[in-house]
Amino acid sequence: MTSRPEYYTPQPYDPYAEEEQQGGWFNSDGYATRQPQDQGTAEGYDHQGTAEGYGHQGVAEGYDHDPRTYPYQQQPADQPTYALRTVPEPAAPAEPEYHVPDTPEVGWDMAASRRRAWVSRAVLLCVLAVQAVLSMRLSNTAFQDEALYLAAGHAELRHLLHGTPLPIDYGAYFSGSPQLYPVLAAAVDGRFGLTGARMLSLAFMLGTTGLLYSFTRRLFNERAALAGAALFAVVQSTVVMGWFATYDAAAVFLLALATWIVVRTDRAPVAAVLLAAPVAALAVGVKYAAGLYLPTIVVLALLTGWPHKGGRAFLRMVLLALGIGALLAAGAYATDLLAGVRQTTTNRDHGSDGTAFLLQRSAEWGGLMFLTAVGGAISYVRRSRMNESPVAQRLGNPGRRWRALLGLVLCGTALLAPAYQVHLGTVVSLFKHVGFGLLFAAPMAGVGVTRLIGAHFRYPQLGIMLWTATLCLGISQADWRFGVWPDSSKMIRVVDSHVDGKGHYLASTPEVPVYYLGDKTSHRQWQGVFALEYTDRKGTYHSGDAAYRAALRDGEFDLIVLDGLTNPRVDDVVANAVKGNPHYRLLADLPFRNSSGTGHYRIWIKTA
Repeated sequence: MTSRPEYYTPQPYDPYAEEEQQGGWFNSDGYATRQPQDQGTAEGYDHQGTAEGYGHQGVAEGYDHDPRTYPYQQQPADQPTYALRTVPEPAAPAEPEYHVPDTPEVGWDMAASRRRAWVSRAVLLCVLAVQAVLSMRLSNTAFQDEALYLAAGHAELRHLLHGTPLPIDYGAYFSGSPQLYPVLAAAVDGRFGLTGARMLSLAFMLGTTGLLYSFTRRLFNERAALAGAALFAVVQSTVVMGWFATYDAAAVFLLALATWIVVRTDRAPVAAVLLAAPVAALAVGVKYAAGLYLPTIVVLALLTGWPHKGGRAFLRMVLLALGIGALLAAGAYATDLLAGVRQTTTNRDHGSDGTAFLLQRSAEWGGLMFLTAVGGAISYVRRSRMNESPVAQRLGNPGRRWRALLGLVLCGTALLAPAYQVHLGTVVSLFKHVGFGLLFAAPMAGVGVTRLIGAHFRYPQLGIMLWTATLCLGISQADWRFGVWPDSSKMIRVVDSHVDGKGHYLASTPEVPVYYLGDKTSHRQWQGVFALEYTDRKGTYHSGDAAYRAALRDGEFDLIVLDGLTNPRVDDVVANAVKGNPHYRLLADLPFRNSSGTGHYRIWIKTA
């Protein structure tokens, strides 16, 4: 018996190796080994080659593979011939090591995900960065309205903190409560100056864009929200109000916040909608014209709640309307702001600007975005599906009537400000009020952009072209708007040494020197070029142009500053009245450049 090595290394299988090593063949009776040629005749064989103990067939019985056996055995004549080698049967196929997973119907998930949320927020941050850069690149000295509200805020602060009497009754002619935004802006201005007050407005407008993205995403999806926010961020009204120290930015932010609360509480208990009531009422307090958009917010309470609450959405709308109404009534009863509302909003004097002119200006400042919103509303009515996944076709979508009402409310709100300004016949503040309406049209504009681009971003160049056109219009219009008023820095330096707390002064824009020289003079010392009433030394009462002539004839004003822009007609009256007047001499003639061309400040000082 032979022994195997202790360590055996397997070799590749060779089906012929065993045959060659043993030198035999396969047959039907077993294996017969080949005897070497030099061994002669095998033991037990006779000379005739017949094995001992074999039958007549010559096949050994009990053959045990003796190597001495004659290698060439004689096969029986009656036995069939078999193959030389036995072919093994094929083995059963092995179990596969890799299984191909089942392919889903779509390659992406419609549900909200953390990755999608972070990507959309990153894009939103880019949109906000663009908006901030566009606003902060604007540069000029304080506008008349900015100077007025900041100076009034400082006066209100002194009145609240120290009991100092107010120089004038600001609430009688302000278009917003002087105790709200002016006080806040003055507090910031006292610490950081005009730039700080403008940064406050920028914060409000950036917050507005962020809230717009949030409630548009709630109404539709991330793509529509980003598109709507991107368009809203670059229109003229957004860019200018973001660097304009007036209460418009605060008011539009509060409107956006109230809308966001209404949309976000669509699935909450009905009473949760009352959280929007104080915010909406505060928006009206900040700027009375914000009340024009309260019906839209109330109707949105119905439309956003209807898919989830059905008939109870009417209760939601009624609760919000009653809550806002009660707060406004309480505010009007507790304060004397109704006079300001009548003076600046409801009973405002009508201007002479024509309807065609106002509609043209409205189209220039917001027409492109409004048309995009209308296109989005029409497309949304025709097809409600906002997701490209085939799974979305099997989901329940709002009915066509609901979609039509939503599009009508959002797009129709953008027409409120132009319609009201046409009624008043004035272009004053129209560019800002257009922005109020575009806030509500922006969600539908976002839908319009997504439908223009198409499924799977089929035509991205169309969306890029639309946004680029809106951006270019916004930049050019904002630059023009911020250059309408002249740079007053030279004028302030000239008059600084000629004013004190006792004189009486006349100026085209008295608010500007009052703001910049607030430590030397107060608002009650200055007279503007509108609606002067004067009683001369003989006791005769004068009004209008005659009042200016009589006051200058008597040498009433110690300093006169005219810019030729605010009220050119009265400026000419004053300039003619000081010609040859022995009480006055020309102190300075300061040239300036504005969006309309060139002009100059003319400054006269009293000599005797």
